[in-house]
Amino acid sequence: MGREVVIGSDHGGYELKEYIKEYLVDSGYSVKDFGTYNSNPVDYPDIAKELGEYVVEKNLEGILICGAGIGMSIAANKITGIRAALCYNNYIAKLSKLHNHANILCLGGRLIGKELAKEIVDVWLNTGFSKEERHMRRIGKIE
Repeated sequence: MGREVVIGSDHGGYELKEYIKEYLVDSGYSVKDFGTYNSNPVDYPDIAKELGEYVVEKNLEGILICGAGIGMSIAANKITGIRAALCYNNYIAKLSKLHNHANILCLGGRLIGKELAKEIVDVWLNTGFSKEERHMRRIGKIE
């Protein structure tokens, strides 16, 4: 079984979550889905909290998707130990990991297409933290 990734969405991100989840499984990842499991309205903070706490507890990486990605990002970043980054292109995804050691990727399900989302996920999951002193110092100040 491959590397574990957790994923969750609200109703606005449900369709993209299902697409990304299938892509990850097909790529060999083990995926834990925190919901939502259909397009019925739900409150994104509930999903962000449950997934975020799991990411911290298990030291994993997660993906959260809502309509714009903003709400999930704000909610997830309220959790101690979470560094959630809203990414809308490959370069931002790379920097979020390389410089900011992001442990949750947030996406806007109503704002980016499936192929771009897939590329962003690939870049994000395959970029490591640089561990340069300046970045480590800055991350330490967030924690």
